[in-house]
Amino acid sequence: MSMVDMNTRVEDCSCFAIRRAARQAARLYDAHLQPTGLRVAQFLILAVLEEVRTADIHTLSERLDIERTATGKMVSVLVRDGLVQAGPAPGDARTRLVELTMEGRRLFVKAVPLWQAAQCRMEALNGRQRVTALRAELRGLAMHNAAAAGPAADFTWR
Repeated sequence: MSMVDMNTRVEDCSCFAIRRAARQAARLYDAHLQPTGLRVAQFLILAVLEEVRTADIHTLSERLDIERTATGKMVSVLVRDGLVQAGPAPGDARTRLVELTMEGRRLFVKAVPLWQAAQCRMEALNGRQRVTALRAELRGLAMHNAAAAGPAADFTWR
């Protein structure tokens, strides 16, 4: 069977389905967070910093599973907006430590109920049990470092 004869519909691509759902979810959360001026990715950085108080860029990127350069750019925007401060780590000037400012904490507190409303809306649209099960399933997908491993040896077209 040639590759042209195979079913290659975009809708049958697992990556497409996950990315599409992620973009739709991000739009829902962004809409709810809009009164704060935050996007969901920025909110999540603030949430991690509220939880851990201080973190370096590497820790933030690992925790949020965002590329380090993208995390650094988002942190730079948050610094520019006065929501976080970043400075060299004691003993290692190459490492930047990030923490919430008072303004960042104030905005985070204002954003939490909006984020909670987005969570509730997601559950209202899809059912609480289904959303809870979806989060568990996504956490359980075996994809960590999959790109580094290269193509699977047992790959076959279906």
